Amino acid sequence: MSDIHCTSIGFIAPIGDFGRHNSQITGSVNHLWKDFYAQALAEQCATSEFPAIEATPQAVEEQVEPRGGSDLLGNIVTQRHCQVQDTELQPPEALFLPIAEFDPDLLPPPATPFAAEQVSAQQHQQDFETTWVRPRVMAFGHPLPVPGPGPEPRPLHLPIAEFEMDLLDKPAEPFDPLTLIEQQRAMDFDLGWARPLVINNMRLAA
Repeated sequence: MSDIHCTSIGFIAPIGDFGRHNSQITGSVNHLWKDFYAQALAEQCATSEFPAIEATPQAVEEQVEPRGGSDLLGNIVTQRHCQVQDTELQPPEALFLPIAEFDPDLLPPPATPFAAEQVSAQQHQQDFETTWVRPRVMAFGHPLPVPGPGPEPRPLHLPIAEFEMDLLDKPAEPFDPLTLIEQQRAMDFDLGWARPLVINNMRLAA
């Protein structure tokens, strides 16, 4: 026992390797504790007032039918006597909904248009009621209002370019003499040499 060092948990001895030796000693100590615990338990059972009940296996008769099997058989017989009806499953059928946008026959028939004479008579009656009958009915029993001053004539302002020079387009700036000379030379070259040559080549090609 002199080789066992009493050190704290997690301490690693710097000299020697006592891990295996310490584990062997710890295992033997555990065996001693197990024997001591079993002996103390036996003594406690011997001195107690109630003796320990020994579990003795009961003899099972071979001819006795188990109860669970009879219950299961009764459920099976009951289910077999039930009236079971098979339900036929059919695939869903296409649902047909009459839609007026696709079936014009479902729409109400269009109204017959009025004749030209009826339309003219209705417009004349509406004008008569709006301009004469309605104002008379609304003003019945009330004094007539005093007419106020009418609108005074005022000059009509129309923007006309002939009278307002600001509305006209601004005049273009004249070309300088050098630009006019270059344009005249280019025009003389086109009319005197390039144009006749192109026309002659087109005639030869044709």
